[in-house]
Amino acid sequence: MAPEPPLLTMSGITKSFPGVRALDGVDLEVRAGEVHCVLGQNGAGKSTLIKVLAGAHQPDGGRITWCGQEVTPGSPIAAMRLGIATIYQELDLVEGLSVAENVFLGHEPTTAGFVVRTRTARTAAARLLERLGHGEIDPARRAGELSAAQRQIVSMARALSHDVRLIVMDEPSAALDPDEVDNLFRTVGDLTAEGVAVVYISHRLEEIRRIGDRVTVLKDGRTVAGGLPAKSTSTDEVVTLMTGRSVEYVFPERSPQDAPATAEPVLRIEGLTRKGEFAPLDLELRPGEIVGLAGLVGSGRSEILETVYGARRPTGGRVLVDGVPLRPGSVRAAVRAGVGLAPEERKAQALLPMESVTRNVTVSTLSRFSRGGWLDQQRERDAARRTTRELSLRPDDPDARIRTLSGGNQQKAVLARWLLRGCKVLLLDEPTRGVDVGARAELYGVVRRLADEGLAVLLVSSEVPEVLGLADRVLVLREGNVVHTADARELDEHRVLDLVMEGSPTA
Repeated sequence: MAPEPPLLTMSGITKSFPGVRALDGVDLEVRAGEVHCVLGQNGAGKSTLIKVLAGAHQPDGGRITWCGQEVTPGSPIAAMRLGIATIYQELDLVEGLSVAENVFLGHEPTTAGFVVRTRTARTAAARLLERLGHGEIDPARRAGELSAAQRQIVSMARALSHDVRLIVMDEPSAALDPDEVDNLFRTVGDLTAEGVAVVYISHRLEEIRRIGDRVTVLKDGRTVAGGLPAKSTSTDEVVTLMTGRSVEYVFPERSPQDAPATAEPVLRIEGLTRKGEFAPLDLELRPGEIVGLAGLVGSGRSEILETVYGARRPTGGRVLVDGVPLRPGSVRAAVRAGVGLAPEERKAQALLPMESVTRNVTVSTLSRFSRGGWLDQQRERDAARRTTRELSLRPDDPDARIRTLSGGNQQKAVLARWLLRGCKVLLLDEPTRGVDVGARAELYGVVRRLADEGLAVLLVSSEVPEVLGLADRVLVLREGNVVHTADARELDEHRVLDLVMEGSPTA
């Protein structure tokens, strides 16, 4: 008897954005009633792939075959009508609406085409929740009052309200505790028993073996393995498939002498924690030292930087600069003490896109250039130009609009801002995101030179080779816990990935 044809086939899918080829010929085959897991490092193309499938992005090339017919979902609504639903990691429930209203949002039961039948919606929502084994969730309750696990179930009920045949789940267990994960897996098992297919995206290999049937691995926008048996494929094999790269990383040589171990730490973190985000952390950072935080999305890396910077208020512990405690949750206190942050979302959080290079560099130090309430624009411009020239920012034009610069030069402008401010501790979150390959090596050289001149750097990057190539010392994070600390030269990419996927907190 011939095997049943796949429910979904994606062949040779390509998708490019300005300066980035996110998908470079991805293949994926999903059968009805299976849990098909998609793995890959951050930046491998997983998110872009599911957005193509969900109709949020249109592919540049390749074919999508659904139930034997070639299709191109033109929008999320079109994908839903085909029977494809996507539940993103950041759940998109409307907190002010009830559970029932969220379940039927956009296709509410109505009378005469315009009067919403609330009782009908609640009854239908209750049936869907019961089908998912969660009849205890009240359809009349506001979504904002639900736990993370309950919100996941409501999102699944919304998908089922459209009579879907495939559900894409992006990191569904990221905010769940172990008992809630067990309940989620039971729900997924019930759905697949009914013939619903699930595409399951997760970094947690132990979950893949528990729930998955087959695995597809992506790397640098390509499929490097498809249809592997989830339960019998070893962690070592999966990690090896994920670690190969097409991009060359050229890092500057480390200084002949590391920062003296006897030097007083410029930054000291003592028991710093935020409930639900990262466990108590102790760390000392000395002048001239680069410390890297390696971990997956959701491991607490960025949250640590933002808490040190004062953008998030800790639930415990403290941060000291030159031995002086910072006021918790105060960006102003951190900046005055000499702490600067180059955030992950550079364009949204760090740049003034319609302003000049000069204003983007001097925005944190404008008071220096004011006399009697008037801004001395020539002094401001000269100071910005001196600082940007130190970093070889191009074009060498302080009047250029920052939005016209490349990603690498925009990042240099952010670094110049903190150098002009006299920063002692620089927090770098994804420093080369949106930076082309050629400019990366130049940025690496800038960061290393600044450290050699005495700047202390705390670095976060999803690119494991970047952390290992730039940092002197590395802390490996998994689910908010430090699971390993070592000299960067004692680690390799394979070992780090093994730790973040399977590691347990060190004593």
